[in-house]
Amino acid sequence: MTSHLKQAEGKWFELDLANQLGNIGSEVDRIKKWQEKNNIDFAQKSFWRALELIDLTRRDPRWRGAKAKELGRLREVFCDTVTNEGKLYNTPIEYFQKYFMDFALLARKRHLEKRRSV
Repeated sequence: MTSHLKQAEGKWFELDLANQLGNIGSEVDRIKKWQEKNNIDFAQKSFWRALELIDLTRRDPRWRGAKAKELGRLREVFCDTVTNEGKLYNTPIEYFQKYFMDFALLARKRHLEKRRSV
C-alpha cells in the first residue's frame, strides 16, 4: 500500500459507496485520457491508482455479502479491460467510465440535497 493510500484510508472509509466508486471513476477517466494521448506510462499509473482504490473499497467493512462479491467481480473485469484489452469479458473502458460516472452523479446529487436541507 502506498503512503498516499495509507493516509487516505481513514477518510476513504468515511465516504459512502457512491463517493468511493465515483472517485475511482476519476482514475478510470484518466486512464482513457492517457490512452488517447498514447501515454502508456501515465495510463498505467492511473490504472494502478484505480486498482488501489478498488482494493481499498473492498476492504471497507461496510461492504460485505453481495456488495463485496460485486466489487470483486468489478475488479476482475476491470483488470481484463485494461491489461488484456477486454479479451476475456469483452468489456470496453467506456463501460467503466459510465458505470463509475453514475455513482459520481448520485454522490453529487446527495451532496446537493444535503446542502439544501441545511
